[in-house]
Amino acid sequence: MFIFDAHLDLSLNALDSNRDYTQALRVIRERDLTDRNYRGLGTVCLPEMRANGIGLCVAPLIARYVKPENDLPGWHSPEQAWAQTQGQLAWYRAMEERGELSPITTAAQLNDAIKVWTNNPPVDAPIYYLLSLEGADSMVTIGHVEQAYAQGLRAIGPAHYGPGTYAQGTHASGGLGPKGPELLKEMEMLGMILDVTHLCDDSFREAMDVFQGKVWASHSNCRALAPNERQLTDEQVKELIDRGAVIGAALDAWMMVPNWRADSTPKGIDVTMEHLVDHIDHICQLAGNSLYSGIGSDLDGGFGTEQTPMDLNSIADLQRLPELFKARGYSEVDVTNIMHGNFVRFLQEALV
Repeated sequence: MFIFDAHLDLSLNALDSNRDYTQALRVIRERDLTDRNYRGLGTVCLPEMRANGIGLCVAPLIARYVKPENDLPGWHSPEQAWAQTQGQLAWYRAMEERGELSPITTAAQLNDAIKVWTNNPPVDAPIYYLLSLEGADSMVTIGHVEQAYAQGLRAIGPAHYGPGTYAQGTHASGGLGPKGPELLKEMEMLGMILDVTHLCDDSFREAMDVFQGKVWASHSNCRALAPNERQLTDEQVKELIDRGAVIGAALDAWMMVPNWRADSTPKGIDVTMEHLVDHIDHICQLAGNSLYSGIGSDLDGGFGTEQTPMDLNSIADLQRLPELFKARGYSEVDVTNIMHGNFVRFLQEALV
């Protein structure tokens, strides 16, 4: 089945983790082992995606600016963070030149991608991607938002982890920063998508009040099943449903089960792909239908198979999900909605 993955940190891993995503996964893992920082446990590469129908994804830029009092890793000025995102953008452009990737900025380009990937795609079909920004700290000024839009940026999550310039993220608290409402208004004017993933509860509440455009949660699970501030409460899920959002479920083990610890292992905790189905099913039950759930795997998002379901070896295993849903009584239409249809419909409405 054709799959839309709403969150894959491709450029970050290509540059920061030095992974050549054009290579086979076996090669990437072997080369990881020559560097003491990486453990050869990655799950993503372009050939695996292409061979397994994952033909469309949301691909982020990410670079955190940290003030002196912030002990999180990051860049020491917004200008450095902006330059880092520009380097990541250059990698996407290089992949376009090779024919590996193809950008989506308009509804027409989206429809072209759907035609390719739902009509017996050729073996060398490009993987189409929509450019997003995870954490807006790299926006030196509000004027940089329009500049980034011209470069193809179509979605922004105002915060990542910790305190931010425009909003507060995971493990932080408080509402939008003084510049937050201005950022959201600029995004709304440009027709950009607000990604509420990683917003702390206070910033989520304020952002939803200020921003009246299209909203999604690209990679978020349910707090009811994995109690942690990183996940969405049932009330937040219901509000997102009322706003027509789509929520992408993530495959990071600590976001999937309630008892994950720093020393946990997928086998020790018995984390499987069924837990992802649990989160998606929970959202479907709250909605009363299958129209608001999708996949935002976050695979290789700072972790590998040491922190994914024990029955997942690579991104190719997303193709196991349709049968898991059908085993729970989901119809073919429901499964198609979840695997790609909902995010495609959302973008057909959101893109000009």
